[in-house]
Amino acid sequence: MEEKPRPKIDLNRVPMPRQDPKVRRRNFNEVALGYTDEMALREASRCIQCPKRPCVAGCPVNVDIPDFIKAVRDGNMVEAVKVLKSKNSLPGICGRVCPQETQCEEVCSLGKKGAPVAIGRLERYVADWERKQNPGFNKVVDLAPPTGKKVAVIGSGPAGLTCAADLAKMGHKVTIFEALHVAGGVLMYGIPEFRLPKEIVRAEIEYVKSLGVEIKLDSVMGKLATVDELLASGYDAVFLGTGAGLPMFLNIPGENFNGIYSANEFLTRVNLMKAYLFPEYDTPVKIGRRVAVIGGGNVAMDAARCALRLGAEEVYIVYRRSRVEMPARREEVENAEEEGVIFKFLTNPKRFIGNEQGWVTAMECYEMELGEPDASGRRRPVVKEGSEFIMEVDIVIVALGTTPNPLIPSTTTGLETRKNGTVVADEETGKTTKERVWAGGDVVTGAATVISAMGAGKRAAASIDAYLRGL
Repeated sequence: MEEKPRPKIDLNRVPMPRQDPKVRRRNFNEVALGYTDEMALREASRCIQCPKRPCVAGCPVNVDIPDFIKAVRDGNMVEAVKVLKSKNSLPGICGRVCPQETQCEEVCSLGKKGAPVAIGRLERYVADWERKQNPGFNKVVDLAPPTGKKVAVIGSGPAGLTCAADLAKMGHKVTIFEALHVAGGVLMYGIPEFRLPKEIVRAEIEYVKSLGVEIKLDSVMGKLATVDELLASGYDAVFLGTGAGLPMFLNIPGENFNGIYSANEFLTRVNLMKAYLFPEYDTPVKIGRRVAVIGGGNVAMDAARCALRLGAEEVYIVYRRSRVEMPARREEVENAEEEGVIFKFLTNPKRFIGNEQGWVTAMECYEMELGEPDASGRRRPVVKEGSEFIMEVDIVIVALGTTPNPLIPSTTTGLETRKNGTVVADEETGKTTKERVWAGGDVVTGAATVISAMGAGKRAAASIDAYLRGL
């Protein structure tokens, strides 16, 4: 019998529909509009279902990627949701902000000949499809019988939510303690609406709560109760997912002038406190005519794009290395450029200049050149002598990274930390130096990605479960 020829594989991925840059640069609506049913089917059909499944190993939470994509291709959306949420409790979030291009998509077999399968876009499609179904549909996993064990999770960011969800599925009683007045951590205060709509975050938090997880808001642990007190009050284990919310600064002259924000403060005002909805929300956030954002990561892109939307005439990204070394996702850099953000590479501030009223008016900068690679593997920026120049600015946003808040470590006996304030924890299990305490996410690694924090939360949940069961 003659074999049928195999269908030709499309080497080009289906483009993501997006708002026009001229329109979106003045609104906070989501930039990426999502696949239609027909687009998702076309993209899912590109997956060759290779036997080695490298994409699964490339995913920090080990989603069975070929299986959920096959379900999409076959039109079995219920199965697609079930496969996806068996490993990932936050797919709508991951589908939007996870850097798939350096993880699952980077190792996609199809990428050897053409564009890799758009795994993140399909993940978002499945999550959005599920969210639009009837209430209650999203309870697609069976919970293990109750174990009678109690776990406290401190922090409701991606690491805490993932750890809590997995432990609840395993039958444990979980309580999340969140310092802010809303749950979600960096997902709520750090990532703008145009990249991650807050209704998506709230919906996925509701899913975690539907598993039986209790969330206590306005609970500043270390003040309200210490880790030691939680363990003494009946909790069998504690997971620290407190993130890294303490901003880093340049430590150069003039940094205390008015009009100089940390990216944390600026984005918290804009996102969590809804300054972008003025005057409905009367949250003060000053935006000048010329805004400079110092840094080259995703947070810098978010801050620059927010400033543009809030009315700044000129927004600059000031970065001390070249485009090649920028840690931000390529997609976010391209979006920022399309919207009109101006990039000043190989530039670094020397000092800030202000007026008699105490407001920043300019900054003196150096031109830089790249030397030998440093510990990060990137070429080290070196000052070009005699290259100083003045750049007029009204607002400066410093986006150089963050470190963990010291409140929990300083109030917890026996918890070892590093010089930079991160908690010492085993990479595979999340176990800390303190008995019955685990940690994961940015509080351990320093500022990193949402999906890496979720992976840490997942590994810690497995380790906590084994401990609670005496395994």
